[in-house]
Parts: sequence; C-alpha cells; structure tokens
Amino acid sequence: MFQNAIIKTLIPTAKPDAAKTFYGDILGFTLLSEDDYGIEFDANGISLRLSKMPEFTPQNFTVLGWEVPDIEEDIIELNGKGIFCEKYNLDFMQQDDLGIWVSPGGTKVAWFKDVDGNVLSLSQV
Repeated sequence: MFQNAIIKTLIPTAKPDAAKTFYGDILGFTLLSEDDYGIEFDANGISLRLSKMPEFTPQNFTVLGWEVPDIEEDIIELNGKGIFCEKYNLDFMQQDDLGIWVSPGGTKVAWFKDVDGNVLSLSQV
C-alpha cells in the first residue's frame, strides 16, 4: 500500500529555535519551510519535520538514526561542534572513548542527543 509513498519523519521539539539551529547549522540539513506548527528540513531527500510541542518527555530510545561510511570521522566532527556521544557504562555494552559500541555482528553504533533530549544514532556497517 505505501511502498511507493514518500517517507516523512517527524521529531517533537519544545525548543524550536534551538532545534532549528541544531538540525540546520550543526547537522547541516537544508531548511525547507517553517510555520506555527513545525520546521521542515531536507535530510538527503527525506523530509525531516520538527513538530513544535508546548512540552513533551523525550523517549530513552533512538528516534532517528543515520548509517554513515566513517562513524569515527563523523563523531569527531560532531565533537568539534560541541556534540558528544552518550556513554551508557553498561557491562554488556562496552563503548570506546568516542562512545562507539561494536555490536556482536560487527556494526559500530553511537548515540547522541538533540537539544530536546531526543536520542539520535550513527551506525557503520
């Protein structure tokens, strides 16, 4: 039914001005539009809409992620912009100094948060 439909992802924000800066200036997405209800970016051909909310509680799991060719390079670039990966200190999930965990299948994964506390991830297969 939806196999030919265009995907749009939505993320809540209670801090629209800061989120606009984060997704636009820090992550580098192109601003498409803004209205009273949200801010929309082009995220490599996918519409990323920040839905303006008066308040919300961010989830403690990943709400959006990217598969990247060089996770270390991207994390170092984020660090240079003041964004650092989460370090969970779990016995079953050892992370390196950059916050990268290597899954049993070999995929590298790291998590960071946006200005509202939404969990975002990077992965490298």
